[in-house]
Amino acid sequence: MKKETTEIMHYGEKPAQYKGAVIPPIFQNTLFTFEDWDAIDRAYDYPEENYIYSRGNNPTATVVEEKLAQLAHGEKAKLFASGMAAISAAMLHFSKANGHIIAIKNSYGPAKNFIEQFLVAKMGMTVTYVSGKDVAEFADALQAETCIIYLESPSSVIFSLQDLAAVATLAKQHHVKTIIDNTWATPIFQKPLTLGIDLEVHSCTKYIGGHSDVVAGVMIGSKVDLDQIFHQEHALLGGKIAPFEAWLLLRSLRTLPLRMNQFQKNGMKVAQYLEAHPKIAKVYYPGLASFEQAELANKQMSGFSSLMSVELQTDSIEQIKRFVNKLEIFQIGVSWGGFESLVYVPAISYMKEMSVEAIADAGISLRNIRIAIGLEDADDLITDLEQALNVVE
Repeated sequence: MKKETTEIMHYGEKPAQYKGAVIPPIFQNTLFTFEDWDAIDRAYDYPEENYIYSRGNNPTATVVEEKLAQLAHGEKAKLFASGMAAISAAMLHFSKANGHIIAIKNSYGPAKNFIEQFLVAKMGMTVTYVSGKDVAEFADALQAETCIIYLESPSSVIFSLQDLAAVATLAKQHHVKTIIDNTWATPIFQKPLTLGIDLEVHSCTKYIGGHSDVVAGVMIGSKVDLDQIFHQEHALLGGKIAPFEAWLLLRSLRTLPLRMNQFQKNGMKVAQYLEAHPKIAKVYYPGLASFEQAELANKQMSGFSSLMSVELQTDSIEQIKRFVNKLEIFQIGVSWGGFESLVYVPAISYMKEMSVEAIADAGISLRNIRIAIGLEDADDLITDLEQALNVVE
């Protein structure tokens, strides 16, 4: 069996079809023509497998989809125009009117907003939020109408984990579908489908894209589910990826294993530095031996990325501002997973969307500082953090 680094570079590519080009071309076309009536008639028998119109399938996207499905050990993948397009399509596919969803309290903000503002407000569904740290929480939350368990492991801001195999087993016993946002770990470090999860979604904007130049999403799962979604949520909602964005992802996938290994090295070195610093109250990073779910992290992940959060030894927003504003290499920005190091205080946006009580209920402190470690030299990043921490009183 080929190593992932080798497989992701070559899997799904057919150079002979592209006149030997080492890089597959960008199929920047809207439609595909046919030689006769019978040919297009046959294509419409299985549109999920054929090229008819680029809102459905496109050869540039197909190469990337096949690579990602292989990497995640899924049967099929479908690219979307953004991570939220993939998340919302996945949720809608398994939703039902007046159904019930169990979701992680501190999941990605827009995903939570989609549940509240669309599934609950417009479809009459109900939702139960759980921390997800104990599988018993999911068991207690189950109802006759439960149709989805929505996971994010590690979760946003505090990076708590769910026992994916245990939750998947519980869900299958009750005929409930499971969806996980696996963006943090990527398929390099975590393979939820092998643990029984039904659908895996990613914001490809983050580590998979990795260069901060493409917005995209992907959904990976069984052929049955993906073919149904192709005809329904993907086709009818129109959240397709453009050929050029797919080609950028193809470029990125060739270095994904290498980048993830370096992210892990940088992330671990910085996390260990921060953990030992007297002005840091807490570091949230699953790779640390001190992480409260370290045993589960090592059980279901083969490695760790480089997104973490910290709390300073102060409750003063002014002191937190001083620290953030003093950083030089770290830029202030809301995304992560690119080559650059970033810092962001989630409270900035959370306070505009949630009550203080709701933020606290999600286990999030207003002093949480999210730090995305990039691919710069780790010692340079530590020096930058040190000089910024020196201004904190």
